[in-house]
Amino acid sequence: MLLLYLVLLLLVIVAFYLVVIGIGFRDEVKATFERDPAATSFVEVMLTYAGLHALIMHRIAHKLYTMKVPFIPRMISQFSRWVTGIEIHPGAVIAHGLFIDHGMGVVIGETAVIGNNVTLYQGVTLGGTGKERGKRHPTLGNDIVVGAGAKVLGNISIGDNVQIGANAVVIRDVPPNSTVVGVPGRIVRLEGKKVIGASLDHTSLPDPIAQALDRLQEEIDHIEHEMKDCRKK
Repeated sequence: MLLLYLVLLLLVIVAFYLVVIGIGFRDEVKATFERDPAATSFVEVMLTYAGLHALIMHRIAHKLYTMKVPFIPRMISQFSRWVTGIEIHPGAVIAHGLFIDHGMGVVIGETAVIGNNVTLYQGVTLGGTGKERGKRHPTLGNDIVVGAGAKVLGNISIGDNVQIGANAVVIRDVPPNSTVVGVPGRIVRLEGKKVIGASLDHTSLPDPIAQALDRLQEEIDHIEHEMKDCRKK
């Protein structure tokens, strides 16, 4: 009988969780179904999606953070990191409709600001560039997609409707309606038009290390050629 009561209590708790979270995070749940073809049911999303769980814990931590409650907000964020693999500082400001796909390795810094309907893939970092205080993390507008492994660093602004390619490193402001790829990030499409001299082909992106080695080899070849000429004289 006791076991039956415990099972009923568990079911009530789960049902309460589904109703309360489903209402409070309806924009995030809706975003999950819109942007993830693997999402098959409401219950599955509510119980198994780490990105949603991280956002739930962040809302709690952020509320306590704004109330100047010491220690506890960071403790919640670190517990969330341990459970979900997603680290969101309690000070980060996040609007509605954020979808964190897979999520493992995502880091969102203290002064980061995220607008509505943003999508972050695994390994994304919204970080700082040094030990400066104050606003030191990026501000993202609305309807932005940040590809897997991309790094958006520093106190920069990313405009609305921007797409950031996988593994890009963005360290400068990006205007609205742009596509950014590469290291460092560069705009390859603006207002729906391809930027001259840029390519969207990720497999053909330049390798800055290889380019530097090529230049070094050219210098070595030039010096060796000069030395041979000197010996001949």
